[in-house]
Amino acid sequence: MRIELGMLLTLMLGIGFLCQWVAWRVRLPAILFLLLAGILAGPVTGLLRPDKVMGDLLFPVVSLAVAVILFEGSLTLRFHELKGIGHAVRGLVTYGAVLALGLLAVAAHYIGGVSWELAFLFGALTCVTGPTVIAPMLRTVRPNARIANVLRWEGIVIDPVGALFAVLVYEAIASHQEGHSVQLFLGTVACGAVLGGVAAFIHGNLLRRHWIPEYLQNFGTLAAVLFTFSLSNALAGESGLLAVTVMGIALGNMRDVHIDDIMDFKEHLTTLLVSSLFILLAARLNWPLPDGTLFAGLAIFAVAQLVIRPVSVFVSSLGSGLTWRERALVAWVAPRGIVAASVSALFALRLESTGMTGADKLVPLVFLMIIGTVVFQSATARPLARWLRVAEPEPRGVLVYGANAVALEVTRALHAIDGLRVIVADDDWHGIRTARMEGVPTFFGNPASQAADRHLDLAGIGHLLAMSTHRELNSLVSVHYREEFGRDKVFRLRNLSPEESHGRVSLAGNLLAPALFGEDMTHARFDDLLHGGWRIKTTRLSDTFAWTNFLAQYGTDALLLFGVEPRGDLRVATGKQPLEPRPGWTVIALVPPAND
Repeated sequence: MRIELGMLLTLMLGIGFLCQWVAWRVRLPAILFLLLAGILAGPVTGLLRPDKVMGDLLFPVVSLAVAVILFEGSLTLRFHELKGIGHAVRGLVTYGAVLALGLLAVAAHYIGGVSWELAFLFGALTCVTGPTVIAPMLRTVRPNARIANVLRWEGIVIDPVGALFAVLVYEAIASHQEGHSVQLFLGTVACGAVLGGVAAFIHGNLLRRHWIPEYLQNFGTLAAVLFTFSLSNALAGESGLLAVTVMGIALGNMRDVHIDDIMDFKEHLTTLLVSSLFILLAARLNWPLPDGTLFAGLAIFAVAQLVIRPVSVFVSSLGSGLTWRERALVAWVAPRGIVAASVSALFALRLESTGMTGADKLVPLVFLMIIGTVVFQSATARPLARWLRVAEPEPRGVLVYGANAVALEVTRALHAIDGLRVIVADDDWHGIRTARMEGVPTFFGNPASQAADRHLDLAGIGHLLAMSTHRELNSLVSVHYREEFGRDKVFRLRNLSPEESHGRVSLAGNLLAPALFGEDMTHARFDDLLHGGWRIKTTRLSDTFAWTNFLAQYGTDALLLFGVEPRGDLRVATGKQPLEPRPGWTVIALVPPAND
């Protein structure tokens, strides 16, 4: 069956969406399903033949897509965050990454049989992890907070750093292949770095001075990135990727330049590009693979998993304060992702066009590393975390959406319970600052945003209490976290009474979560009670002081809010789920002032 260009693009979009959806359902990195779909559609069945259908368009399309991906990743690197990420992370993203690069290059040369130039390029591409593969794996593994923070920050920081490594190594190879001198190589690097910095300065000032209207900022940024990439390549061959990487890092660190909307747009665009690009690139793989590549790739993966990563983590984490159990799990989890797959395919295309021997082995070796790390680590990391006793227990903590007076009062009571992790999320800076000053972990922003998916640490969190004053946002956040926590773990405090929320002002039933503290309890009523002198009391029940004794002391009007079982499970009172506290429970209740 002949597939035209329009049909090819449509198929890639459809298959890409399906792969992303399946990855979301099973909580595994989407890159695994995208690569497998491309392999199935390309070398296995022969339905997709990108080179034949796209022809001369293939190389520029891949180049521009990779440029956008690298720019989006480099936007997330903040220099001020490097100071607070801990000794272990600093080691992993600096000398640990260099050590891993060198060891991977040795493995690729002696096991994979590639030249030293390609070996070092392979090492630069595969020494990094990334947030798009780490985040889904952490949700499945659920390690303790220290391990989760190390792995998450390593993925965020090393993603653009690794891209820079790979670009620099490639520039050196390309210069050598074309017989260029060291001075010309340094000139190429300087051209990319300077042009990227100048482009960031100009574009950042246009944004800062509001000379670009908001509705055109995403469009303008995309055009600026692609123009910078093309101009840099025109001035100095192969310098474009370095230029957009530097541009992203510089723009992301400029003061008073608001790029949140641009980052959201780029994240959505990157999802689209990655989904299509990975299918396209995997479909180009030749099957059978070059002689010995399959076994060499599996052997390199085994060495990387069992030797190189542990050595790198051991050296990087010396003096970090991590226990040997924590270091062991960090050493086990290092899935490769977007940078490795996309950049390797682009570099392979360019090197093959120059006739470099062995360039056809680069992509298969990288893809085997990606598939091996994602599949193997997804299957083994959770059992290993349990065996090492560094896995979080069943998620019992609470994410509170809202930093208003009512939400903070409830948060204080929950935060006081030993072993119960509580996080407050809101875009109200005053409320977030109040929570931080009281020692409560916080997230400044919308917990349903892309930024929250990347930065919000949900280790040990298993409940959502939507308690903001924004009814629609409460519903949005509730829907967002149903798949994360389950429908029975997501609750919201009413903003309108049952009498008020009917007819045209009511929300659809599928947008509503169970009502906190009873169907007739609203945010306004709870706030009025607090202003009227009602207080939240926390008491541990026993055989001699049961719930009936509590009511006798504090009054039958006392409203039960939560119950914590002896093993630490949190029970939430709702209109449809009344609680029956038992001896051994810790109860949290709202009691009237007369009995305070």
